Amino acid sequence: MKTAKQDATRLKDKEILLGVTGSIAAYKACDLARMFLKAGASVTPVMTENAAQFVTPLTFSTLCRRATIVDMFHRPDTYDVEHIELARRADILVIAPASANIIGKLAHGIADDFLTTLFLSVRAPVLIAPAMNWAMYTHPVVQDNIRALESRGCQFVHPEEGELACGEVGAGRLAELEMIVSAAEQLLEGSGELAGKKGLVTAGPTREAIDPVRFISNRSSGKMGFELAAAAARRGAEVTVVTGPTHLQPPPCVTVVPVTTAQEMYDACMKVASKMDFIIGAAAVSDYAPSTASDTKIKKGRKPVIITLEPTPDIIAAIGAKKKKGQVVIGFAAETENVVPNAKKKLREKNLDLIVANDLTVPGSGFVVDTNVATIVDRPGKAVQLPLMTKRELAEKVIDRIESLLGKRPDWREEASPSRKS
Repeated sequence: MKTAKQDATRLKDKEILLGVTGSIAAYKACDLARMFLKAGASVTPVMTENAAQFVTPLTFSTLCRRATIVDMFHRPDTYDVEHIELARRADILVIAPASANIIGKLAHGIADDFLTTLFLSVRAPVLIAPAMNWAMYTHPVVQDNIRALESRGCQFVHPEEGELACGEVGAGRLAELEMIVSAAEQLLEGSGELAGKKGLVTAGPTREAIDPVRFISNRSSGKMGFELAAAAARRGAEVTVVTGPTHLQPPPCVTVVPVTTAQEMYDACMKVASKMDFIIGAAAVSDYAPSTASDTKIKKGRKPVIITLEPTPDIIAAIGAKKKKGQVVIGFAAETENVVPNAKKKLREKNLDLIVANDLTVPGSGFVVDTNVATIVDRPGKAVQLPLMTKRELAEKVIDRIESLLGKRPDWREEASPSRKS
């Protein structure tokens, strides 16, 4: 099984071209370069002239121990055509931060400096992380340019919402560097064990309206579902995430389908479930919803308000009932008592291949937190208790099980055996 140390070296010996453009976030690219280097990659920095107004090329050259390329006509060490030579040996081109200007040039094939010329020469994956003022990012022209590049195969790590350098608040702040590194890992692992496989992951809570301002929901953050989707994508799978409302940035390199209610999540999942090789039901779907929702806000009064609840569709049971031969379906069970018996019952009744059970009474387990304590139960009824670990680590272990069930790795029960190294 993969260890944390192995997980940290996915970029080992990879050739990364790091494009840096004219954004106030250019200074963050220094730390991004360091993270790539720490992971074992080699980094060649390529800066636009505008980027050099924010951070000096010498800074990147010192960090990367390679000459930083800015000038299209600078004197190379060899007589190879340099942008072609770099493009040939690159495993990935990462442009972070990417300004509105560079996104526009790339979308329209303008090659008037080294970076834009390099982009047209690269046949390796391209990852772009925009950073700019929120008004620029949301401008229809910029959004059209982003969609054009996405349609041609470029992957984006979209910016986050927050306070910007100009003092305004909105979407435009460079994504967290860990997200960019994770996205690079996923692109470079496109030939992993799950390459060619399609997966569906549900994530987050659902909301069931009481009136226009109130709803029934739960404490799910979506963290576990997003980590599972990211882990599957890192193994090469084509992943669709159907997610309820969450404040998290979705994982890169996956297709995101946002929904609100349990019925909407059911409809979105059933629409694509038959096309999937594996399905993970990690969302905390509301079990009940108000029979009717008021069209207007219910005013506070002195008398009790009675709300009649009715069951919502059971998504994972509906998928399990229609499971195709060879398809893997995994559920999650959040419990507060009789954890393993309840999980086994759910696995049998919903025709699952595997179920991951959480005891919400255990510190560090369940909603909101970044860790989890889980028990994995298989169809024969064997339960494997896992220690406290991060949700990312748990996601990797669940994807290991999926690979095993799809015949892509040795049986996971053998790997978990005390006689073998895990």
